[in-house]
Amino acid sequence: MRRLKLWGSAILVLAVIAAGVWAVWSFELRWRPKTVTKHQAEIAQLLKSAGWVSPGLKGEPLYMVSFRSCPDSIRFKTEQFPRLHAAGVDTRVIEIARRDVDGLAKSTPIERATVAQLWLTRDWKLMEAWESVPVEAWKAPGIPPADGDLARTAVVEGGRSLVDALRPLLKDNGVDLRYPTLVWWNAKGQMRACACEKRETYRFVRKELGV
Repeated sequence: MRRLKLWGSAILVLAVIAAGVWAVWSFELRWRPKTVTKHQAEIAQLLKSAGWVSPGLKGEPLYMVSFRSCPDSIRFKTEQFPRLHAAGVDTRVIEIARRDVDGLAKSTPIERATVAQLWLTRDWKLMEAWESVPVEAWKAPGIPPADGDLARTAVVEGGRSLVDALRPLLKDNGVDLRYPTLVWWNAKGQMRACACEKRETYRFVRKELGV
């Protein structure tokens, strides 16, 4: 009987420890960004050379890889950009038009035209105008089509190639490129990254950027 009680106590202790470990992982560790320790220079160069748009603030840069209709990207911009901008963070948004998959269109002609224009002009006001209306209501006024224009089509393809290049580099650092994927530098000068699809990741981004 005594031995059974000891075994029962040991099992209970292990169960409590396991529950604690699970809780720490579930509510904390799984949402933390990753420190980029491999391919830093290559990743930084890819991001800097992309056709990002930003409000031109003087604070730390935060690169965001996104596509217009992504609900998680829209949520992050809506909920976090005002706070980040108030703290001076320069949000550098890299909009891409995704490739078709198995014959299914993942972007529209209007989206491709607007992405090409953003990459070519780096016009933050254009991005704000695009995001101020529902996706289906945007008509890309005054923007030349990308389809049928070899130069603008190449710009659209450049965004897709950027994602292709970033994906394995980030994967080597434990980050799966999803939307939005964020990359920044913390106060220690470390490159940090996360696929910040969930609100649970936001607090870490804010903290590391001094917000």
